Amino acid sequence: MNKQIILSIALCSLVAIPAFASPDATKPAAAKSASPAESVKSEAPLTGKVLQTMNAGGYTYIYLEQKSGKKSWIAVTETPVKVGASMSFKPGMEMKNFESKALKRTFESIIFSEAVISGAVPEKVANKIDVQGKSVGSQGAVTSKTGKISVTKATGAGATTVEGAFKNSAKLNNKNIVVKGKVVKVSVGIMGKNWLHIQDGTGSEKKKTHNLVCTSSQMADVGDVVTISGKLKKDKDFGAGYKYTVIIEDAKISK
Repeated sequence: MNKQIILSIALCSLVAIPAFASPDATKPAAAKSASPAESVKSEAPLTGKVLQTMNAGGYTYIYLEQKSGKKSWIAVTETPVKVGASMSFKPGMEMKNFESKALKRTFESIIFSEAVISGAVPEKVANKIDVQGKSVGSQGAVTSKTGKISVTKATGAGATTVEGAFKNSAKLNNKNIVVKGKVVKVSVGIMGKNWLHIQDGTGSEKKKTHNLVCTSSQMADVGDVVTISGKLKKDKDFGAGYKYTVIIEDAKISK
């Protein structure tokens, strides 16, 4: 066989990459994938409940909780997804320490699925909801108590509970506070910020003093127990129905 032909075949083999090697493959500056040594092909379909979802670079990222309790990040070509839905995905390439510059975060592990099997939001419904299933603003976005949550109170200057933030909002208005809680919902990229809902087991669901919303440039996943520090704002009105009795703005997040 002609040596030149053999060389061409070898070069093609070296540069070939999986279709899902990077969700931002057409946008090199947007993300950096893990090295080939950190990639593993998953074999079984993934089925579970959607805890969190976000879109970036033409892909949808889904945080999925399987029946076993295992939680995994999955990425597919951009698809309408609703938090709380039951979904099933085809297997794909698992990548370790995948950095997405578009989302400004690194995933410890993420599976780039070949396709959705079931559970995507019908197209005629998709334009009526946001990626989290409802408006991020106003009391309509308050998340119900999620099971039995009991998180110990933060310590140090400005430390309070979720209930304490509401109860003492007049006194704490425009002051820095520290609250420890469990992340129960996340909305990404709304008005240039990430919106996290935290609960610590205190407060009344009836009075809507159990769920504290925080805005931040940082990120945490649903289920994470985090410490939030930032300035409390009372009766904050962003307009267009985005009104909060209490909100923590520009919060710093630590785990």
